[in-house]
Amino acid sequence: MKYVKKSLGQNFLIDLNIIKKITNITEIFDRNILEIGPGKGALTDQILKNNPKSLTLVEKDNFLFNKLKFKYLNNKKIKIYNKDILKFNIEDKLKKNTIIFGNLPYNISSQILVKIIKFKKWPPKFSRIIFMFQKEMADRIIGKFGTSKYGRSTILTNYRLKTLKRFNIPPYCFFPKPKVNSTVLDFTPHNYTLNKIKNINNLEKITNILFSGKRKMINKSLKKIFKDLKNINLINDLNLKSRPSDLKPEKYYEITRLFEKN
Repeated sequence: MKYVKKSLGQNFLIDLNIIKKITNITEIFDRNILEIGPGKGALTDQILKNNPKSLTLVEKDNFLFNKLKFKYLNNKKIKIYNKDILKFNIEDKLKKNTIIFGNLPYNISSQILVKIIKFKKWPPKFSRIIFMFQKEMADRIIGKFGTSKYGRSTILTNYRLKTLKRFNIPPYCFFPKPKVNSTVLDFTPHNYTLNKIKNINNLEKITNILFSGKRKMINKSLKKIFKDLKNINLINDLNLKSRPSDLKPEKYYEITRLFEKN
């Protein structure tokens, strides 16, 4: 009987061609790698074939953690943590120019991405992130301004990461088969930022407030952010009758900077 825990959103990638396709996205040889949710180690095995400098694994499931520990017992390159990634300080565990891989549980994939975007030190120690998401979630992350997919995920991700869509993966490449398609996204961090915000939590707060009234004009939501709407006049070309999706990411960065000043 194959081991699967539905509560952890486990869908194990079993297609070797897809696994190779993922590891071929970037150079792994002599690089520091961190993998989130290695499961039974299918992607891990392929990473090891490419001879990384070091490999850190973070696995929440106790049973799988113990299996991985036994499987890689004699491999000195590997360090395994039995931790919940959302409660684990991975920023501290990263070595310089780490590449982060993850076939993420669908139910917490966006939270994992946001956790990384909100790292305290930027530029960060990682040089690349290669993550798999439910296709619908991936579409929201890469949603272009002016399309129905554009929203909070796009704005927050764009602020610190450059995103590239790699390929979609059909359900039959997994066990158990999910009911949806998956997408692999490739992220690289911006090393500088033109729209300097002091605290990225403020950007998250402002996008949350504005997009919670997605179909409303922004003037009502802005009243929750600014006590005096006269301050808003400092932002050029801001139409208070706009809907949240009418504002480009740069406008959200401007609103956040103004909020921080006040």
